[in-house]
Amino acid sequence: MSLLGTGDYWLTRFLFQRGLAILYLLAFLVAARQFRPLVGEDGLLPLSEYAERAAFAERPSLFHLYPDDRVVGVAAWTGVGLAALAVTGVPNVLGAYAVPASMALWAAMWVLYLSFVNAGRVFYGYGWESMLLETGFLAIFLGAGASAPPEIIVWLLRWLLFRNMFGAGLIKLRGDDCWRDLTAMDDHYETQPMPNPGSWFAHHLPARFHRVEVLGNHVVELAVPFLYFAPQPYAALGGALTIGFQLWLMGTGNFAWLNALTIVQAVATLDDGVLAPVLPVGVPTAAPTPAYQTYAAFVVAAAILVLSVRPARNLLSESQTMNRGFDPLHLVNTYGAFGSITSTRYQLVVEGTREADPDEGDWTAYGWKGQPDAVGERPMQWAPYHLRLDWQLWFAAMRPRPGRRQRWLYRLLDRLLEGDPATRSLLGDDPFGDDPPERVRVVRYRYRYTTPAERAETSDWWRRERVGTYVSASDAGDLASRRDRRRIDRY
Repeated sequence: MSLLGTGDYWLTRFLFQRGLAILYLLAFLVAARQFRPLVGEDGLLPLSEYAERAAFAERPSLFHLYPDDRVVGVAAWTGVGLAALAVTGVPNVLGAYAVPASMALWAAMWVLYLSFVNAGRVFYGYGWESMLLETGFLAIFLGAGASAPPEIIVWLLRWLLFRNMFGAGLIKLRGDDCWRDLTAMDDHYETQPMPNPGSWFAHHLPARFHRVEVLGNHVVELAVPFLYFAPQPYAALGGALTIGFQLWLMGTGNFAWLNALTIVQAVATLDDGVLAPVLPVGVPTAAPTPAYQTYAAFVVAAAILVLSVRPARNLLSESQTMNRGFDPLHLVNTYGAFGSITSTRYQLVVEGTREADPDEGDWTAYGWKGQPDAVGERPMQWAPYHLRLDWQLWFAAMRPRPGRRQRWLYRLLDRLLEGDPATRSLLGDDPFGDDPPERVRVVRYRYRYTTPAERAETSDWWRRERVGTYVSASDAGDLASRRDRRRIDRY
């Protein structure tokens, strides 16, 4: 087989592009619903702060040039529309214009999403944001229509998948002792960022199963990735094992689109010979890859090779860091997840009251969409949808007091006192409706799963105990003074 191939990856491209387009669609929907209340003009971290403090060359974004909620809305819904075109495969029906139309479509989605990531600061500071951008950038050069995709781009996708999985495996071995003594899963399902309906059941599986689980994790993340570069059928075997592993993670936790995106990347390990018997799609008579697309693919490969040096060094370094970008365009990044496992789950519960001098019984809790609050509510399935505020609440709860990166929390409380509809849309339940409270506070709890016996008796999923006050009872004036003392923010 030649380096560029002769049509052996047409079905691969078909499946990969549809899967990636669905995730782009979801990501733009999240931006349309959440970006403005989180980091818009009047968001928890106002967009103007990004425009004033960040250099465009360091964090390029349309919103640096136009820090306006209307521009944010247009960009988000334009992204939704473009992703819908990609999902339905519109470029494929454009005949001779299929390849340039496809490249323009994927390039536009990449530019738009880059704008959200670079302006989103802490609320977009997740490894899967860079991963979506890096994957989306390579998708620009796959083409469309009857022409064969450049095989070199398929290999670059495998290199991306390798860094994703192998990086996650190495950071675990170098991080927490629980990964080396095979006890990591004893706590993970209970303390992970956002449990789902299967998490409670996975937590209560036998200890021996958890040991085998961790061992299997090491095999899939440290050994299997080398199969991605092997001949068929071994590459497909590596991809299938990776997909199965990601499906298990999706069934036992809410990790936004990390697992779904990894599955999409793993499609690159499959060729038409593997997919044809199971994918009911007719393959057109192969046409040669256009010369300009071939040249572009080689230029991209050369650039990726150069940009991979620093991520590769980080991958092999004893001081390996997770989810780090090395360029403002997020073209080649380093990845990893759960280098350490927390053994205790802490939760933040925001409460409000209309009483001027409240007793303990006068406080009423707000509800979150994905974070546990009421002990009797079963965790919900949200992934691959991304609840950005809920994720930041999990990080914030690890600290006994708010730090500089939690400055947004005071603005959240302020917005709740105002009864701001945009902010309230981020919540799961607002018990105050259109009549907001006079005072708010944040209480920190320790949560643990109920045992099977406890759940049989009470039907509760959680037990909790109060461990402290995270933010004391405050009115609007108190919050304003606290914000003034925290003007400097690592945004």
